[in-house]
Amino acid sequence: MYLIAFPLLLIPFVLYNMVAFLLDLSFGTTLFTVALVSGAKMAVSTGDMLVVFATLLLYLEILKATRLSNKAVMDHVLSVMLFIGMVCEFVLVPRAATSPFLILMALSFVDVIGGFTISLRSAQRDIPIEQSEQIAGRG
Repeated sequence: MYLIAFPLLLIPFVLYNMVAFLLDLSFGTTLFTVALVSGAKMAVSTGDMLVVFATLLLYLEILKATRLSNKAVMDHVLSVMLFIGMVCEFVLVPRAATSPFLILMALSFVDVIGGFTISLRSAQRDIPIEQSEQIAGRG
């Protein structure tokens, strides 16, 4: 995978900032409407699409966390830095005080906690295997 040690959730974070600051658009702007079988019409906004996109990227981040590599540590560090940056922006910048940004920040938090949890669980699983090999080598 070529995106090693790159936090994929940086992409929706950058897109959010581009829409909020460069394009000066509202995240409630309707992009399209979906007609449902029930007859209702569901409006899909800019913020909705950004959250859906970020959720798909979170899935890829979780897949990246399951790989066994020395580069996983750098990936975790960058994810933590991204989360800290998002928290700072949310608290300090008025334009970031929106529900789509809050959800993006929550997804980033899940990425950080999920990455650490998966790494720790993998490490715990590896320890008994290594210990049993050492014991077998002694006997």
